[in-house]
Amino acid sequence: MRQASRRRRCTPPMTPAPPNATGDLFAANLTGALLAVASSAFIGVSFIVKKKGLRRAAAAGARAGVGGYGYLLEPLWWVGMVTMLIGEIANFVAYMFAPAVLVTPLGALSIIVSAVLAHFTLNEKLQRMGVLGCVLCIVGSTVIILHAPEEETPRSVTQIWHLATQPAFLCYAVSALAISLILILHCAPRYGQTNIVVYVGICSVIGSLTVMSIKAVGIAIKLTIEGINQAGYFQTWLFATVSATCIIIQLIYLNKALDTFNTAVVSPIYYAMFTSLTILASAIMFKDWSGQSISSIASEICGFLTVLTGTVVLHSTREHDPTLSSDLYAPLSPIYWHIQGTGETGGKLKEGDLLSGDFITVVRQDYFV
Repeated sequence: MRQASRRRRCTPPMTPAPPNATGDLFAANLTGALLAVASSAFIGVSFIVKKKGLRRAAAAGARAGVGGYGYLLEPLWWVGMVTMLIGEIANFVAYMFAPAVLVTPLGALSIIVSAVLAHFTLNEKLQRMGVLGCVLCIVGSTVIILHAPEEETPRSVTQIWHLATQPAFLCYAVSALAISLILILHCAPRYGQTNIVVYVGICSVIGSLTVMSIKAVGIAIKLTIEGINQAGYFQTWLFATVSATCIIIQLIYLNKALDTFNTAVVSPIYYAMFTSLTILASAIMFKDWSGQSISSIASEICGFLTVLTGTVVLHSTREHDPTLSSDLYAPLSPIYWHIQGTGETGGKLKEGDLLSGDFITVVRQDYFV
């Protein structure tokens, strides 16, 4: 009997049952929320610092948007990377304490930070409608947070593995990988420089898988610190490998997006797509919406729509990014060639010069380059 009693004491409970469980859950959610806010501030600043580093690197060589890697030699870019790393670490720890549906929407704060700083430091003007778009993103995020469901924290990495191998989540993971491959192999080489959704879409789809694997690693680390060692399970190392691979892919295409498009536009679109896909992945894997009332689910959907509306409003205020090559995308003025009576070319004049009857207009369009 004594040995059986000792075994019961050593066996970790599947679900905690202390009388103050509700208070502990509130404290954990509060800790996660504060860490998420700090993470958003650091990440918002990193967008600006990295963009400055990318501009300096572009002045000395090939831009990241066209495949250049000169930014790796730019110290300012590395400062931005360290800042982002601090933010990501804070975000990583936040997932240990709070569910993804609470932590992820708070990334909207990085939109405000990056958009405001870009207005003052990068000369990327944020119009009044852009401010309205940011406000809508924040309001939508608040609605999502207020109606976020409670998530039962797994007590071992094997439980997370069981959730990750459910047919529903496996279908989502396979679909995400297929979409990512199509965007990377087919769309990026053709439309990456002109369509912001391509690069940001890759980051967002891969990012939803990153969060799921990072949350698994975070829970494993937390349980190990509490005395329940999870390092002996191969699932822990598999989740860690998936996390590292996805993060590298995200960084590569996020750099391309920042170098090609306006920061004030990249940030909210990335936030909206990344948040929506992450919450969807979390709802499928952890069944966050099971047991919720219809009104709560409807409120969350309204929050999503509000965030997406803010993204569209902010995108409509987009200005031409001066870092783009004017030779490729700036429309050229018409050029007029003078054809002499002998058939030889006499010279060329620009629009505005006096024209006579023996001038033939030849217009160079931007897509002729």
